[in-house]
Amino acid sequence: MDKIKYYFSSITIVLFIFIFWEIGAAVVNKKFILPSPTQILIKLWELKAVLFLKHLPATMLIIILGLLISIIIGIGLAVWMNMNKSVEKAFYPLLIASQTIPIIALAPIFVLWFGYSIWSKVVVTVLITFFPITVSTFDGLQSIKKELAELFMTMGASKKEMFFKLSIPTALPFFYSGLKVAVTLSVIGAAIGEWLGAQAGLGYFSRRMMTQFDGAGVFAPIILLSFVGIILFLIVTFLEKISFKWRKTK
Repeated sequence: MDKIKYYFSSITIVLFIFIFWEIGAAVVNKKFILPSPTQILIKLWELKAVLFLKHLPATMLIIILGLLISIIIGIGLAVWMNMNKSVEKAFYPLLIASQTIPIIALAPIFVLWFGYSIWSKVVVTVLITFFPITVSTFDGLQSIKKELAELFMTMGASKKEMFFKLSIPTALPFFYSGLKVAVTLSVIGAAIGEWLGAQAGLGYFSRRMMTQFDGAGVFAPIILLSFVGIILFLIVTFLEKISFKWRKTK
C-alpha cells in the first residue's frame, strides 16, 4: 500500500510538471525556444525511425563500452588500493583530482587524439563513470568488520577464501550503489562526447537540430536519453535484488 502511494505521488508530480510546461509553452508561444511536451512527443514519433534505428544504437554502444571499461578499471583499482596502502595514498588523491577537471574542457582534447571515432566518446564516458564505481567498491572493501576478519583467520581461511567469501560479499552492496550512480552518469558522458564531435548518436542529433532552430527536435533525443538512463538504473536495481534475495525487503 505504501509503494502504491509512493508511485501515485511520483506520477502526480510528473503530471503537474508536464501540465505546467504545456501551459508555459503555450504562453511563450515560441516552439523553437520552448516546445510543449505534446510537440516533443509528436516530433519523437516523427523521428522514431532515424532515432531508434541509427542514433540510439550508436549512443548505447558508447554507454555499454564506457561502463564495461569503468567497471573493470574501478573494481581493479579498488581492490589494488585495498591490498596496498601505498597504492591507496598514491591513487586516491588522483581519483579526487580527476573529478575536479571539467569534462567539457577535456572532451575536445580527446577528439583531437582519437578523432571522431567512438573512442573519444568512450573515454569521456569512462572519466565520468569510473569514479563512483571505484570509490564505492573501495569503501565496501574497507568496511569489513575486524571481528569477522579475525574469525576467518582463526578458522584457518586463506587469503583467497577471505577475499571471495568475506571481501566480495561485503563490498557488493557498495559496488551496486556506485553502479547506480555510474549508469545515469554514463548517459551524460555519452551525450557530452557526441555533442562535441560525432557522426551519429542522440547527443549529435540534438546538436544538429539546434543548428536548425528545431526546439522539439532538440528535446526529442534528450527525452530519449532520459529514458535510457532510467531503464539502465532499473536494470541495475533488478540485478541488485537478484544478487541479494536473502536480504529482507521492507
